[in-house]
Amino acid sequence: MLKKSLSLLLVLALLLPFLAIAEDTVSFTDSTGRTVQLPKNIERIAPTGPLAQIVLLSIAPEKFVGLSSRLDDISRPYIDSLVKDLPLVGQLYGGKDEVNAEELARLDPQLILDVGEPKKTIKEDMDALQEQLGIPCVHITMFFKDAGSAYQQLGELLGKEEKGDALAAYLDNSYARMLEINEKIGDKRVSMLYCVGEAGLNVIAKGSFHGEMIDLLADNAAVVDSPSSRGSGNEVDMEQILLWNPDVIVFETLAAYQNAEKDPLWSSLTAIQNKKYAKAPVGPYNWMGFPPSVQRYLGLMWLQKVLYPEFADFDLKAEVQEYFRLFYDFQLSDSQYDELLAYSQM
Repeated sequence: MLKKSLSLLLVLALLLPFLAIAEDTVSFTDSTGRTVQLPKNIERIAPTGPLAQIVLLSIAPEKFVGLSSRLDDISRPYIDSLVKDLPLVGQLYGGKDEVNAEELARLDPQLILDVGEPKKTIKEDMDALQEQLGIPCVHITMFFKDAGSAYQQLGELLGKEEKGDALAAYLDNSYARMLEINEKIGDKRVSMLYCVGEAGLNVIAKGSFHGEMIDLLADNAAVVDSPSSRGSGNEVDMEQILLWNPDVIVFETLAAYQNAEKDPLWSSLTAIQNKKYAKAPVGPYNWMGFPPSVQRYLGLMWLQKVLYPEFADFDLKAEVQEYFRLFYDFQLSDSQYDELLAYSQM
């Protein structure tokens, strides 16, 4: 009997480490259908790239161990307090640079998170990344139209349910209001071009990945044979822009915006003559969606006010200030708001 008891105790002693591991982990099924073993309490995460970084900074900045991309001079004032002196890890998925595995091991993240619209190979890509890094990797799908549901998933995953629900409610309400305004507008959609680059001779085409928000709100005049999926859009010439001759033009860069009235060809366009042109607001990121992440909801509200002021009867300043408070824990002053929209009014 004594021998049996000793044997049982020995078996339990050998199993205890494995039982502890099992108790401290949970199974999580991500948006790809992959089941991954994760720590019960996740305190250290790393984003796969810029898109994931934008989303995750808004819900769990205190859990970051490193950044996928550096903050530039425009974004830093708004979110510097969230990241402080975090090191640069680099883009872990979808980038051209090799992963700094040594630095990543030093930072010891418990989870690598990818957030955004999935590639066709996302499941295989996440498996490969997890095998390469030896760290659990999870993808949470976020489409523009239902971004709120992604925040709810992230809230549950990261133990930030209250924050996730608050962000989700804001986005869901904004999208629902957009649909209501669209219904009022009916077939009276404004013809619009979004011109990117210093010369303004690249356009975000109708039906393109980056043109999703424009297509939701306006009659995108940039109809091309092969819409580019890149943020740089499709290159066109001035002759084509003159043929499109849209009601409204939004420029990505200040240089293109300021050139509009000086250049005889640009100034011959209806939109320029009627003062129906603006520069896309930027802060912390481009509101038109470069990169195309959750800040597009700022662009959604701004464009509604620009294109349809008679239907968009909400207080844009109040909405933008609420967004900054919720997503960046930043109290945007009236003067900062005015600075953000300095070239963005018509």
